[in-house]
Order: sequence, then C-alpha cells, then structure tokens
Amino acid sequence: MTDRQPRRIAVVFAHPDDAEFTCSGSLARWIAEGDEVTYIVCTSGDKGTHDREMNPAQLILTREQEQQAAAQELGVKQVIFLRHKDGEVEPTMALRAELALVLRQCKPEVVITHDPWLRYAIHPDHRAVGVVTMDAVVAARDHLYFHYQLNGCLDAQRAKEILLFSPEEPNFWVDITGTFPKKMAALQKHASQLVRAVNLEKRMRQRAADIGKPQGIELAEAFRQIELR
Repeated sequence: MTDRQPRRIAVVFAHPDDAEFTCSGSLARWIAEGDEVTYIVCTSGDKGTHDREMNPAQLILTREQEQQAAAQELGVKQVIFLRHKDGEVEPTMALRAELALVLRQCKPEVVITHDPWLRYAIHPDHRAVGVVTMDAVVAARDHLYFHYQLNGCLDAQRAKEILLFSPEEPNFWVDITGTFPKKMAALQKHASQLVRAVNLEKRMRQRAADIGKPQGIELAEAFRQIELR
C-alpha cells in the first residue's frame, strides 16, 4: 500500500486481452494500492480466431466472457464493451464523441491506451484506438466539445495524465515483480486466444525482464507518460 490518494483509471483498448498482455501487471499493483480501474473495450474481438467452424456470435460471447473473467481476476471494477467491429475501428468523430461521453461518465484521472505512434504496428485497430482516445481525452475536458452531452448530472472531465502502453519511447516503468503471477492468471482467462501459445509464461517473463533490466527492475512494464495541464 502507498500513502497517495486512490485514483480512477480508465484503460481504453481495442480487443479483449490487449490490456492483459500489455499492462495488467501494473493494473494489478495499482488496484492493490487502492486505485479504481475501468476497462473500455472498443471491440469484442469478433474476428480473433483460427477456428474455421467458430460462429462469430459465439466468438463474441466467448471473448466478452473471457474479458470479464480476466478483469475479475485483476479486481477491475467495470468492463464497458463498445462492440465496434474487430478490424474496422476508425478514428471518426462519432467514436471520439462516444469515448468522450464514457470518459465523462467514468471521470478518470488517468487514461491508459495504445501508443498510436508505434512504428511498424500493423493492426489498424490499435493505431485507431490510440489516436481516437487521445482526441477524446481532449474533447472530454472542455465543455464546448460535444456540449449536448452535458447536463445537471454530467460535466466535462479533465484527466491528469495519459499512459501509453507498449510505447515507442518509454519514459515510465512499473515494477511488476510482485504482480506478475496475477498478470499470468488474468491472461490465462483468455483461453480462446491461447490455443497456439507455446511457453507463454516463459516468454512473458522474459519480455518483462528485458523491459526492466535497464532500469534495475526484475520484471517491469513500460509506458509513455504524458502529463496534462
């Protein structure tokens, strides 16, 4: 535990399992320290299977259930599914407004999302979600953006910082040595995505060790921290 004030954290990501692979060790640590975490999942991963016999509707149900189970393992307070089509997310004004509304409802001090400037990132959803989330953070904080969303119960919301996971240029590291088992337990909930995973724990541990070594940390996750004024 720490003596700092608990924070509200919103994690905005493209597909079920994105958060578990990238930042769940950090989330587990922060939740244990008293922070409140909300997941905002932009798709239900409705194309994420190698099974030619899988029905898309069944895949959506499976992946949402897996994400809920992983979130529960970590202690995430709430999971919000926006249910856009996997592989078809674009940084449109409509999606910016949708995310701005959710951020105004959740009122996070910290917003975590994909690094939209990551070189050679081939998945279009990851790039799009990173871009539109950054735009939505700006829109959510100023009352004249999407002003029709505001009423007596809802107001503009100004986040204090953005953290980009798996960043091109990290400047912030979190020691997950103590929460690595929690990260793996949450990852294992995504059984539909791990059918072809070989030596997953070994590979994840090595990745965390490689990230942490330059900082003198046994196991770490890295972020690009953007402090907002």
